[in-house]
Formats: sequence, C-alpha cells, structure tokens
Amino acid sequence: MNRPSLICLLWLMPVIMRAQDIPQRAQPSVTKQSENVVSGLYTQFVARHPLGIPYGADMKAFAPYLSLALRHRFDLYNACLIDWRRRTPDPSLKPPVGLIENGVFSGANEEAEPEAFHIVKTEPGKDSSLVYVQLTVGDPPNKPLVWYVAAVVVNEKGRPVVNDVLYLSGENGEVESQLSKDMSSGCDGARWNGEGRHPR
Repeated sequence: MNRPSLICLLWLMPVIMRAQDIPQRAQPSVTKQSENVVSGLYTQFVARHPLGIPYGADMKAFAPYLSLALRHRFDLYNACLIDWRRRTPDPSLKPPVGLIENGVFSGANEEAEPEAFHIVKTEPGKDSSLVYVQLTVGDPPNKPLVWYVAAVVVNEKGRPVVNDVLYLSGENGEVESQLSKDMSSGCDGARWNGEGRHPR
C-alpha cells in the first residue's frame, strides 16, 4: 500500500468506527417483528372468523403470516379428513378428528369467533418466541368472555412467521392444548389411523 493510500485510510478510520456505533434504527427488534406478524394474523382472523382449517380466500389472507411447516400440517390434516370420509361413508357421522368447528387460531366452542384481540407480551426464546394474545367476544352491557392463546413464532427464511398456537387456561399461561397436537390426533400424517370415537 502506498503512502497516500495509507494516509487516506488512517483519515477514514474514525469515520468508519463512528458509523459502526450508530444504532440500527431501520430494522425493528425481533420482539417487535414477532408481535407485528401475530398482530397481522389476528387482524385477519378476527375479520374473517373461519372455522376449521382455512382454505381459499381465507388461506390466501393468512398464508403470509404462517410458516411453511404449519401450512404443510394443514394440508396433512385436510388429507386425513378426506381419508376418514373415504373410509366412513355414513354421512351422519362427524369425523373423530377435531378442529372442524374450531377457530384454529383461537379455540373451540364460544372461543371460535373472537371479536377483538390484544397483544399482551412476548417471551423471546432461542429458537422461537411466544407472543401472548388476549382474545375477547361480547359487547357491553354484557361482560365479555376473555381468554388467552400464545402464538409460537419462528424465523423462516429471514422473517418471523407463526408456526403453532398454544391454547391457554386462564391468565396463568398453563397450556391446555396445542394446535399442532390437535391436528395430529387421530391422524398418521395424511391417513386416518383409526383412533378416536365417532361423535354424532
């Protein structure tokens, strides 16, 4: 390196060092990114209220917020239901595998169609974050029903996506059930494994 180049480099070093000390404000924190993706998902969910595994226009709206792995589990679950129907031609029987009448991102029964959501907190982890969501249904003067879920957010191809949902019991955060486990109950991948009862 010649002397003028060396002098130029030495002159630029303090500028380069100061530039490295400037905080990166353009990129939101991992926590904020996780909350943003969960907020986007639940905004769509509250507006659409799909029951069961989303498909068609609903799936198109949800897909940007979901991991490829979760979308694949949805496909396997649907294939399992088709396999069960093929083996069980009696149209009066409901499939023994659940979720058909559930809100997959919120819960079963009266929890299937929340009217509002609120991000409560985020717990970052090594491989995933838990974003806790408060869901409500009911308008004044009636006391609203309030319950909680936790969206499991993972990094996929450099961006956060929802990979699972934990259905919680009360504010204490105890896991009552889990979307991925509920989808595999009674199924062996795309095939119905014969387990479970036939509700009428």
